[in-house]
Amino acid sequence: MTSKLNGAEAMVQMLEAHGVKHIFGLCGDTTLPFYDAMLRGDHGMTHVLTRDERSATYMADGYSRVTGRVGVAEGPSGGGATYILPGLIEATESSYAVLGITTDISVGSYGKYPLTEVDQDRLMQPLTKWNTVIKQSAHIPRMVRTAFRAMTTGRSGAAHLGLPYDIQYDQVDPSDIWADPKHHSYPAYPQAPEQGSAEAAVDAILSAKNPLIVCGGGVVISGAMEELSRLATRLDIPVATSISGQGSLAETHPNCLGVVGSNGGTDQTWELMEQADLVVFMGCRAGSTTTSRWEAPTAAARIVHFDNDPMVIGANYRTEVGVVGDLRLALAQVNAVLDASDQGADTFGGATAIADIKKRKFDVFRKFAASDEAPIRPERVIDALMKVLPPDATVVSDPGTSCPYFSAYYQLPQAGRHFITNRAHGALGYSLSAALGAWFGRPTSKVVALMGDGSFGFTVGELETVCRCRAPITFVVFSNSNFGWIKASQHADKDARYYNVDFNRTDHAAIAAAYGVKSWRVENPADLERVMREAVDHDGPTLIDVVTQPLEETNAPVRRWMG
Repeated sequence: MTSKLNGAEAMVQMLEAHGVKHIFGLCGDTTLPFYDAMLRGDHGMTHVLTRDERSATYMADGYSRVTGRVGVAEGPSGGGATYILPGLIEATESSYAVLGITTDISVGSYGKYPLTEVDQDRLMQPLTKWNTVIKQSAHIPRMVRTAFRAMTTGRSGAAHLGLPYDIQYDQVDPSDIWADPKHHSYPAYPQAPEQGSAEAAVDAILSAKNPLIVCGGGVVISGAMEELSRLATRLDIPVATSISGQGSLAETHPNCLGVVGSNGGTDQTWELMEQADLVVFMGCRAGSTTTSRWEAPTAAARIVHFDNDPMVIGANYRTEVGVVGDLRLALAQVNAVLDASDQGADTFGGATAIADIKKRKFDVFRKFAASDEAPIRPERVIDALMKVLPPDATVVSDPGTSCPYFSAYYQLPQAGRHFITNRAHGALGYSLSAALGAWFGRPTSKVVALMGDGSFGFTVGELETVCRCRAPITFVVFSNSNFGWIKASQHADKDARYYNVDFNRTDHAAIAAAYGVKSWRVENPADLERVMREAVDHDGPTLIDVVTQPLEETNAPVRRWMG
């Protein structure tokens, strides 16, 4: 820290003070002072140059999900700000802490029609948890602290900081460079529920005959997995998840039912949703996908709801007991209440019911996974992944073809965030970029990215970034030459009247090879497992282009195509 500090240097030092290790971004003319400060400063942060600002925020998102720390993305003014926005929307709605920094035109040129002028404040305001465009260099340290405080406390989410060009050159007081270490990760300053709410939740659960816990992403974000496992085991209560909630329990846990709802749920897992006389939502907003557009639980079912966001409680269902607070602290209180009453196991028979449901579900899966049909069935791809991936692998999926199959059938052997997908807004092109962020955040884990060929076309340019970073990620492309989810929707909802959903077949392996990625194209099902194993074991980026059955012809685990 020098006795003189300009705004750009202050921004770099404030990020360092908040424990930032990686920044993902793309250069621009308004970013020149910021990049010079990163180059000249002794800060220990790694800047990853991306090929698209949207990709930068998806990388920051994937990084944040596996580390529990704030992911940072940056980009220039004008188009850079508009491109960076989609990733901030996803992070906010999915409750992950991502900071978007967009440099801007000079404050002194506002309103004079300079090149790349856009009102960043109004652009970002409705779609981030917290946002500001800094107008004075002296405000930089305080605004950075406020952004990190907003992102990491309460329901986590994205923040945006606009950094105009001229204030990057103005002076900042070096004594104002400091950070609260609690805001290096999230949830920061977690709040316990109000007194008596845990007891009320326990009383409600124990009064039910067929209760079901349904977990969303909040369980993993709060680190409540061990407390949940203890609760599920001692009460022998079934635990279902949303797609975002996968990892709340290991899916090999005897009380883990798996995903329920319209995407990734099956008729077998849906049985317990329909039968439940009390549903306990945990860190789950009870949205359209998990409830299959509120088909179940029905209005007659009793509801207990745990969440750290009070706005979620009672939003979609009349709630008997609401428990507002950090999930880890709340479930610790629940277990303490049960400890006091010496409540043991074998209460609800969940493990037995789940064993029967899983047997029937996987009987169907294995029939299709063993098929030698060509094009290759998606089930066979998931089966091959289960055979070759290590237990601690991190899998990132786009929301299209691969997501429901993986969510329904892949049995995650460990609790925690080992499966990542952008469920809030479902933008295509997410997984290729987010996988690189996940690798930077968890480099010892084998990272695999799953996507359809429609998604591949969105962010293929980031294969250059992956090769430049020498990241040993394996990409699996489900190639069916169409935007599969929409074609399947037209098949189901429009009597197979297809319109503008098909595109030309592309050799994705050849494209990836041109970037320097070791690649295979697989059309014969008999080759799939061997190729998958070679790709996963290779010490470098790999891609498998799998020619798969069109989604509208499959036995997809999708109860409703329209979310």
